[in-house]
Amino acid sequence: MSKYTLDIIKLHNAVFYAYHGAMSDEQSLGGKFEIDVELHCDLTAAKQTDNLDETVNYEKVYALMKSIVMGKKYYLIEALAHSIGTGIIAAFPKVQQTIVRVRKPGAPVHGVVDTIEVQIKTVR
Repeated sequence: MSKYTLDIIKLHNAVFYAYHGAMSDEQSLGGKFEIDVELHCDLTAAKQTDNLDETVNYEKVYALMKSIVMGKKYYLIEALAHSIGTGIIAAFPKVQQTIVRVRKPGAPVHGVVDTIEVQIKTVR
């Protein structure tokens, strides 16, 4: 890794319809989930070579996110965000740290809230 600070690749507002939640209705009816991911990595070689092999391919990151979100049901968005972060760290050696935000619009709470969001940071 270079002597410079880490660069960041961001995927904003990936939206999935999935079946996560602690209540049985959430797991049977499903709902919309919005996900942001920050990938902290050294992009020095990519900036110098303009070569896709020297960066983190965000198409592959998205595919991994989708497989995690759609692959199993989670009770908690905290656990979902953690699985995404650890999955990215395991699959992409250039990524040193992730910040994953999972939003659940219209979450069932006894009050008026646009969305519930959790942010999980994972470090290699």
